Amino acid sequence: MFVSRLDRPWTRTPFALQGFYIRDLEEIRQLQKYCRFVFVDVVKTVGDAGVQLRRISRAATKQPSQNTAQGRRGGREAAVIPCRPIQISHQAYPAPQPAQREAAKARQLYQQMTQDMRDVLVQVRSDRPLPVPQINRAVEGLVDSVLRSPDAFAWLARVREKDEHTFSHSMRASIWALLFGRHIGLRRHELMQLGVATLLKDIGKLKLPEAVLRAVTRDPRAELEYRKFVGHSVRMLEADAQMDPQVINIVRCHREQHDGSGYPQGLRGDKIPVLARMCGIVTFYDESTNPRGTSYPVAPSRAVAQLYDLRGVTYQEQLVVEFIQSIGLYPTGTQVELSTGEVGIVVEQTHERRLKPRVMVVLDRHKQLLAAPSLLDMAADDDRKQKLIERGKLSPQDKITILKDVEPGRYPQVDVAAVRDSYLFRQQRLPSFLSRLIKREAVR
Repeated sequence: MFVSRLDRPWTRTPFALQGFYIRDLEEIRQLQKYCRFVFVDVVKTVGDAGVQLRRISRAATKQPSQNTAQGRRGGREAAVIPCRPIQISHQAYPAPQPAQREAAKARQLYQQMTQDMRDVLVQVRSDRPLPVPQINRAVEGLVDSVLRSPDAFAWLARVREKDEHTFSHSMRASIWALLFGRHIGLRRHELMQLGVATLLKDIGKLKLPEAVLRAVTRDPRAELEYRKFVGHSVRMLEADAQMDPQVINIVRCHREQHDGSGYPQGLRGDKIPVLARMCGIVTFYDESTNPRGTSYPVAPSRAVAQLYDLRGVTYQEQLVVEFIQSIGLYPTGTQVELSTGEVGIVVEQTHERRLKPRVMVVLDRHKQLLAAPSLLDMAADDDRKQKLIERGKLSPQDKITILKDVEPGRYPQVDVAAVRDSYLFRQQRLPSFLSRLIKREAVR
């Protein structure tokens, strides 16, 4: 906690006049010698204590008129924070092309981005200028690919590879950001700004001590040291005259939060640039689905539930809802359990019907590998069965639905990367457990 005021003049105590963080029990004992109570700054307080204090503060300052059904969101109170609605255009771009048509280009671009990010890390560590034109070219190719087919790159963001590097979070977040931007109809130059900013937002972390960067939990002093990465990133980008000022501003503000509890400036609502708000959301989502130090990603539904609970508080509600719609409740690459008991992997979205994606079924209802995986187009299957239901030949219970997503790693016999490659790159030899199987596609 950050002690900002005392119950007596600072000059009558040994404490710093500008306030200070309580770091250990000894400092609490010192406070008890001189003070009966102190004032704590809820914005500057960090960690779990800060989160809890800000919630208490919001609840205590509610107006009576807010305690109505209109002021509630899922059983919690919604803070009133000045923020104008954002103009959304879901029809700004043509319908996506099939992922298979874009897959080869997407993989090539992803490999190029990987190499470009390696170059960035090398340049930063050796205090040389950033390769800005190279980064811009890579992001331009990424933007064009996402505009053509969001699902091709969504695959690359969802599946962890064995040669994953420390910069993979920024690469995944950049992909999520562009999928998000395409969905709400950002203009192409805005997509470029968002993509570059999300890709470079964390380069300042290279200036942090390794122990601070990799810590799972941080004490207040370490948390303050960690937060300096934003300033490091901004200064590194500002040092290059070719860097777009809007990109720098997105990086500067991407850790700000809707209710003013973010950092480094404590901005809230409309004071945070829209693209920075979007960058913050995709950062949270990817960090939630890919926690540091874990072997497998987390099921998307858990991250979506956490994000949804933060709407209107940490992140602008309208943008949270739009982001969830942009990736779908079951993003491409997600393992799902069907109402039949079978387990499959979402291989492509049906963009007008997000709950009815295309699913590659790989395990039977006993959770055993199928002799041959089969492709289930849930939207087409639903339409066909609806006609039979209307003719009295089937009941509504015969429709196949997704019961839930499955935690990655729960079924280690399923090689998600192999399923991806078999679906996207049909012409190549199937790897892993699929290599001995005959590919079969069937619309049930």
